[in-house]
Amino acid sequence: MSRILIVEDEEAIAELEKDYLELSGYTVEIENNGTTGLNRGLNEEWDLFILDIMLPGADGFEICKQIRTRKSTPIIFVSARKDDIDKVKGLGFGADDYITKPFSPSELVARVKAHLASFDRVVNASAAYSNDDVIRIRGLKIDNTSHKVWVDGAEKQLTTKEYDLLRFFAKHPGQVFSKEELFQRIWDQDSVGDIATVTVHVKKIREKIELDKDHPQYIETVWGVGYRMKI
Repeated sequence: MSRILIVEDEEAIAELEKDYLELSGYTVEIENNGTTGLNRGLNEEWDLFILDIMLPGADGFEICKQIRTRKSTPIIFVSARKDDIDKVKGLGFGADDYITKPFSPSELVARVKAHLASFDRVVNASAAYSNDDVIRIRGLKIDNTSHKVWVDGAEKQLTTKEYDLLRFFAKHPGQVFSKEELFQRIWDQDSVGDIATVTVHVKKIREKIELDKDHPQYIETVWGVGYRMKI
């Protein structure tokens, strides 16, 4: 049974999230203070985090940033802050998703299910791939058995969604995908209002695998259309 930590100081919202997730079969715990939530997030085993941004103690951005230094566990922001800059900032710290308040509880449950399923596929995929299932594109190497990525022999640390997106590009070299299509393929959701998610993840991947992110040799922008893996 998946274990979820909610870090949210509005008790009514936290309890609403908890009730709906527990009805879906998840084990859920709540922390109303950011500092306490961060400590528990780092020192206990969780399958997914749901974070508010405005919190007493450490804010949600700091919690996300710290967790990402040690864990690839899915992180979803649920926040009243609707500005694109907040969404970009949250995703830039390594979050997998960003939902704005007010939100539909059923939508939250659907997104939690999607992220847990995606993460589970990555963690358990070694049984589905042979040891020689490796994608190589020039200096880029993606090992589907270990779910590791190297560029010119140097290992690169990618989050789950960054890995999923990079592997998707690598499996379809030369094919152009729109941001809407990428969001639907990788996040298993409609893309309405979430274009920033794809943009930020491509940016983070480029920062990790490109020698010059302004002149990428792997993930290429096709202006007015989307992105593709250069061949």
